[in-house]
Amino acid sequence: MTNSNDFQDEIGDNHIATNAKNPVRNDAFDISDEQKIERIKKDVENILNTLGMDLTDDSMKGTPNRVAKMFVKEIFGGLNPAKKPSSSTFDNNYKYGEMLVEKNITLYSTCEHHLLPIIGKAHVAYISNGRVIGLSKMNRLVEFYAKRPQVQERLTMQIVQELQNALGTEDVACVIDAKHLCVNSRGIKDIESSTVTSEFGGKFKNEQTRREFLDYIKLDTKF
Repeated sequence: MTNSNDFQDEIGDNHIATNAKNPVRNDAFDISDEQKIERIKKDVENILNTLGMDLTDDSMKGTPNRVAKMFVKEIFGGLNPAKKPSSSTFDNNYKYGEMLVEKNITLYSTCEHHLLPIIGKAHVAYISNGRVIGLSKMNRLVEFYAKRPQVQERLTMQIVQELQNALGTEDVACVIDAKHLCVNSRGIKDIESSTVTSEFGGKFKNEQTRREFLDYIKLDTKF
């Protein structure tokens, strides 16, 4: 018989997502950020005390509060829907009808299985159906969905779905290439491997359009 802890470990080690949406409870925002910080601070203190760390040391005494603030205000800030960036779009008055690609978007996220960093690049493209979105908005949307405990496949899908809704078109694509420190620094400890995920909608399902997008990603744009 499989032990439940063994089964849960297997899910985490194999990076299996159990839900296409982030598994957030309905009461997740019933308390304020400040209350969350105080609760997490105590939990971090307990973890460090259990590990045998001396929290009276000048280097360590502020760690529980720093970690709690980082969790709530920074690396998991994308859980809060109130922090979602505006997805304002504009009429495509200049009638640009070709593919627009925003590539090499720096991505920092956190693996939801081990709470270790995911570091990589996102490449996003769309073909206008009459609406366009500001370039920086695409970066901000990537950042918003990345700032939460994540699975890379889900993150890729969320970016595409958000832009499809904002732009009113299915013609959106995203490729993410990222390193997972839960693979690189623990477990198999393969420091060279990275994970690539993709989501292609609308015209990007066409082989020629998809190939054009992938060729743009390969372009050397270093200045």
